[in-house]
Amino acid sequence: MDAEGMTIGVLAGRAGVSVETIRYYHRRGLLPLSQRAAGRVRRYGEDSLRLLLFIKRAQRIGFTLAEIAALLALDDSTGCRQARGMAESRLEDIEARMRDLTAIRELLLDLIQRCRSTKGWGPCPLIATLAQPLS
Repeated sequence: MDAEGMTIGVLAGRAGVSVETIRYYHRRGLLPLSQRAAGRVRRYGEDSLRLLLFIKRAQRIGFTLAEIAALLALDDSTGCRQARGMAESRLEDIEARMRDLTAIRELLLDLIQRCRSTKGWGPCPLIATLAQPLS
């Protein structure tokens, strides 16, 4: 298929996203609308595919759509410092979430072990812990 002749459906398929996702990216200003040739169906080129893949990769590593828009606005040759700052901030967020998840994991492991130790006798430690008021 001609690279300049992709319909939105073909573009979506090649990028591994839905047509609605592409339309949403249009509305968010992340992906420019292609021109219609004489009132016909919009056609997308390889640049649109590369942009979609960039967006999906950035999302996969944790960037929000607002952050992705900011990354797209940076110049590849002069925006590295800003991009690095954004990545460092994203990494800090991920590390904080990992600490939170580790603490949750430890709590659940403890509650599961306490539940096992009751062997069905007495109140359930998990339910009793969840029923306590938040402090």
